[in-house]
Amino acid sequence: MPSDRLEGVALVTGGGRGIGASIARELAEAGMRVAVTGRTAARVEAVAGEIDGLALVGDVRRPDDVERWIVRTEKELGLIDVLSANAGIGNQDGATWEIPVDAWWHVFEVNMLGVHLSCRAVIPGMLERGRGRIVITGSGAAYLPGSQRTAYPASKAAVCRYGETLANELAGRIPVFFFSPGLVRTDMTEPFGDDAPWTPPELAPRLVRVLASGRADALAGRYIHAEHDDVEDLIRRADEVVGNDLNAIRLRR
Repeated sequence: MPSDRLEGVALVTGGGRGIGASIARELAEAGMRVAVTGRTAARVEAVAGEIDGLALVGDVRRPDDVERWIVRTEKELGLIDVLSANAGIGNQDGATWEIPVDAWWHVFEVNMLGVHLSCRAVIPGMLERGRGRIVITGSGAAYLPGSQRTAYPASKAAVCRYGETLANELAGRIPVFFFSPGLVRTDMTEPFGDDAPWTPPELAPRLVRVLASGRADALAGRYIHAEHDDVEDLIRRADEVVGNDLNAIRLRR
């Protein structure tokens, strides 16, 4: 996969650990100035320190925190060119009908509302400037069978549908992407154990780098898997992918 050189400013939510931290490092290595957000100051500051970035502490569920991140990023680093809406948490702990409603809804607040608040905060400025890209971290849990806890897969199904619909709404103005990173070994997925079919951790950040470059803009609104899709092949076949409605989560009869 080509190593695209990038310019400008990126905001990565949930960038203090796991996939988000890897995305922040990748975009910084590519040449971007990166703001890293998260709830745990020590983690966010550690990642930002590695990449000479900006550490932003707060909660992606809170509109005031998200708006503050935008203001500080644009004041200290410059206008935001790429949003990596990555913040997310795992499934509820317990049976759907037994856990407190607030505990179940908390997953939706982080995984879905957090994406919406982040997108909502950056879109007006991107529209005004006539440039920008949004990359949303989805999950294969949005459509794969076998899940036995409802909150996480339902929230990720919402995220993927949100990403596709937002791409339609912003077509021709701001490319919006959503992707699955695969099963990456992180604190959230560690309980799956050593025998799980782990995805190489470098694939998701590399994919985000390509999506941020602009070379894949024709694939906006398409579901892309970091491990199972060859993004360079998809770029070459973009007309076919769009024309035949490929890489889309659909009901087929």
